[in-house]
Amino acid sequence: MKKKELRIIFMGTPDFSVPVLEGLIENYKVVGVVTQPDKEVGRKHEIKFSPVKETAIKYQIPVFQPKSIKKEYQEIVNLKPDLIVTCAYGQIIPKVLLDCPKYHAINVHASLLPKLRGGAPIHKAIINNYTRTGITIMYMVEKMDAGDILAQKETVIKLEDTVGSLHDRLSTMGKELLLETLPDLIDGKITPIPQKEEDVTYAWNITREEEKIDFTKRTIDIYNQIRGLNPWPGAYAILDGKIVKIYSSRISESFFTTKKDGEIGKIYEDGIGVSTKDGEIIITELQWEGKKRVKVKDFFHGFDGQKLLGKIFE
Repeated sequence: MKKKELRIIFMGTPDFSVPVLEGLIENYKVVGVVTQPDKEVGRKHEIKFSPVKETAIKYQIPVFQPKSIKKEYQEIVNLKPDLIVTCAYGQIIPKVLLDCPKYHAINVHASLLPKLRGGAPIHKAIINNYTRTGITIMYMVEKMDAGDILAQKETVIKLEDTVGSLHDRLSTMGKELLLETLPDLIDGKITPIPQKEEDVTYAWNITREEEKIDFTKRTIDIYNQIRGLNPWPGAYAILDGKIVKIYSSRISESFFTTKKDGEIGKIYEDGIGVSTKDGEIIITELQWEGKKRVKVKDFFHGFDGQKLLGKIFE
């Protein structure tokens, strides 16, 4: 079958999915796009389209937005797809839909499965101090991220990576690996590899509790938490009863033996030194409640940082 004859349905929602969709549009015949329903945002309840919907509209591809894909799938079946490709769609796909295409349904997932199954694999890879992650192309099954593996590609997680930088790198990798994999999949040249259940770990969606920094933890764990939530949703702590979002930090070699965990013990030119279980974390970028996100060195231009000494982050 020629590339442009292959009828593909794409299912995805966030920014991460867009390069994957665009790669398919450039090389294959995408006959429909399925994405999550529009959302109302802000005080004016303005309607916001998902990034995937905006991309589909740009290329004049029909868009379907079922509230429940388990019930509203017939329009998709009627398009008679040869293949369904999903990438961060956001709903569990019913078996009737997984089985309807000739080449079944495949998923582009942002981890080296069976590690980090779930909705937040990029965040959790950094937060949990993984040194490597990657992209997996797999067959879809009804169990979450449990299908047989078709292809994988690895990347090293750098100490300076944030969820933002790793997100962008993996998104591009997902597009590239999918386009490399599809020809062999269609030609029947791939032998799927079952996942090893004993190696499974999970990456559940980030909760509000996971965003709050606990300064009784080790410095490296706090550092990973901060960069693993930067730029979204952002780590935070409480100071003087107000929420302080913390976006960037660096690890200090200092160790405060007389300071309480969470106590501001030193002011640097570029940051605020806070005591931890085994040392000091230096906060270099933050956002005070009701204020704009700012580098600490810029914040100090209009504020005497010494006034913070002795205060304790809760």
